[in-house]
Formats: sequence, C-alpha cells, structure tokens
Amino acid sequence: MAAFIQAVNLRKTYRVGKIEVPALRGISFSVEKGEFVSVVGPSGSGKSTLFYLLGGLAQADSGHVVIDGDDFSQLSDAQRTRMRKRKIGFVFQKFNLLSTLDARSNIEVALDIAGSDGNRNPAYFDKIVGLLGLAQRLHHRPMELSGGEQQRVALARALINTPAIVLADEPTGNLDSKNSNIVLDMMRQSNLELGQTVLMITHNPAAAAYGDRIIHMRDGEIVTPEKDPQWTGHE
Repeated sequence: MAAFIQAVNLRKTYRVGKIEVPALRGISFSVEKGEFVSVVGPSGSGKSTLFYLLGGLAQADSGHVVIDGDDFSQLSDAQRTRMRKRKIGFVFQKFNLLSTLDARSNIEVALDIAGSDGNRNPAYFDKIVGLLGLAQRLHHRPMELSGGEQQRVALARALINTPAIVLADEPTGNLDSKNSNIVLDMMRQSNLELGQTVLMITHNPAAAAYGDRIIHMRDGEIVTPEKDPQWTGHE
C-alpha cells in the first residue's frame, strides 16, 4: 500500500506574549491508505495541533503535509477548502452541531457544503443513521439529544459523504462507555467496509486499541511507548 497521509518534519510554535511555546518539534510519519491509526499522548503533547495541520485547518511554521499526493503547502486557500470537502471528514470532541437545525439537517449540512461532490444516496443515509441508532431522533434538535446522541450525529455528518479520510479529535472524550463503543465501532466499520483511512487523536488507551497502529506523542515529538510513562495501553 502507498502512503496516503504524510507528515514531513512538521514544526509549529505558538507565541503567548513574548513567550514561544513549541507545539510540534519536527514530526514525521506516514499513514497508508485504509489504515486506522491512533495518536496518543498526554495533554500538551501536540496531538490537537497535529490534527489541525493534517486537516488543513492550520499551517505549519515549517515542514509539510501531503494528502493523497497533494501537498497542502502548495495549495491555495480555495484548493485546500475543496480538498477538505472532497476527501476529509472531521469528528471533534465538541460536537459543533447547529442548534437551530434538527439532527437530519445537521447531517445534511455536510452534503450541502460538498455540493456536487456530496454523496446524495438515500440508502446510504438510512444505513448510517440506522447503525448509529439515530433513526428515531432525526427530527430532534441538539438540545433535545443526549451528549452521546449529539456525537453520533456529528459522526454521521463526518461519514455521510464517504470521505477518503476521517480525522477524529478525542471523539469519545465527552462520552460514557456505551456511546464510546458505538462511535468507535462505527468508525472501525467505515474503515473496514469503505476502506476509509482513519486517524484518531485520543488519550484513552481503550479507544486507541481500536486502531491498527498507535503513534505515541510527548512534548511535540513522536516517542516509543517505553518513553511515554503515562501510557498504560497495549499495542
């Protein structure tokens, strides 16, 4: 399999007043097409910064990200936006649902944004909401849904266009074990059945174990499990 996601010597420093805070210190790795990769590490390790760079939501100070042969640093803002619409589905810890829309409309927003690239397949829509247990909740607004249901709506929104890549940032961070398992099972199923490449940021060893491979981060760098004293999971 060929590398589908490549991070090459990524560096990112944030400035807080006169203080410079390094978030990434030269991260390099690759993810093959169809892999499910978990990125783990304690708070402040640079995981979320990496997520934003891989999704083209922020730019590195140096280094570059290559998605399916396209280098983000060589694309215009419009081209990066189109890339995200066509190829990437995002799942965030904060559900980011529109409070004025019901669950169905929150999912269909992704279709509207994608425009002609959207996967307007009613049968697939029904399959996704059925597997996520949302069929009876589609007419409810976010305030009428539990936290677990809101995250399942957010996951359905990420998957509805059958993106080549699913980027998930702490997708189970606000969920109980039952809802965590539903979300993780669905991500794994989409990975296996649709061949989607999944990269999940998490601090949860049980969630990370869903991946084919685990990348450990600490202090803005990739480390071996032996050098990550806070990690208690198994690969």
